[in-house]
Amino acid sequence: MKFGCHLSIKQGYLGAAKQAVAINAAAFQYFPKNPRSLGIKAFNREDAAMCNQYCRHKGIISVIHSPYPGTLIPHDNKMREKVVASLLNDLEIAEACGSIGVVVHFGKPIDRSDLLISYQLVIKMLNAILQQWEGEAKLLIENNAGVPGSMGTTLEELVQVRSLSQYPEKIGFCFDTCHAFASGLWTGENWEDIWEKGEAIGYFEELQVIHFNNSKYPTGLGKDRHASIFDAGFIKEEQFAKIVNTPQLQNIPFILETPKEECPHEREIQLLQEKWGDGE
Repeated sequence: MKFGCHLSIKQGYLGAAKQAVAINAAAFQYFPKNPRSLGIKAFNREDAAMCNQYCRHKGIISVIHSPYPGTLIPHDNKMREKVVASLLNDLEIAEACGSIGVVVHFGKPIDRSDLLISYQLVIKMLNAILQQWEGEAKLLIENNAGVPGSMGTTLEELVQVRSLSQYPEKIGFCFDTCHAFASGLWTGENWEDIWEKGEAIGYFEELQVIHFNNSKYPTGLGKDRHASIFDAGFIKEEQFAKIVNTPQLQNIPFILETPKEECPHEREIQLLQEKWGDGE
């Protein structure tokens, strides 16, 4: 299993990769720049190239998480321009670092009485970004954490958005366990149904990364509050086990975004490896 966590780039991209090795992680996620800003970063290409080479040598998978303001449903034209430019910058950094892609949030609807407007905007945004992108790194759309029926919470929506874009081959998916639990998509008891449905519609063929998070609240409440995997939330160990033990997911990175104050990520990765990995 490829367990990892979100890491800081305070010591650079190569520094983050070395930190992953130091804590025995097989994967890591990072913000390419300030997570609260959509500014364009003139990044250190030498550092990125060394990160790329180091990860290849160590067999580590990395993935970028886009800054929080960069959702696929920006609510005005000025913000749309900023999001397009920022995500292209993120993709460029991902490509340089050898990362598999850039996780991006679906976003909140502009008008809840007419969701079609927002779905159309998501597709326009994807097209505007990806028509300018020729690299290998992909945009990875993450499922939302809203209450049942909220926009961006179902596998069918994500697959449909990808299929309606002009560049589906440049789009993949990120499955967040806490988001799925919060939205009622995954109740902890219906993984077999989710897998069957996802396989039938082609979702899991395009799944690139799993955000592996417990939930501080029961399923279906729409509350996105992460908890540590073991004995800290409403998702039980045996429920997580059904996902982890799915044979087709053995090469997918499981990235922790859990509270480090509850359990340091180095310790949590150790526990995950002892439970479901090779125990090294």
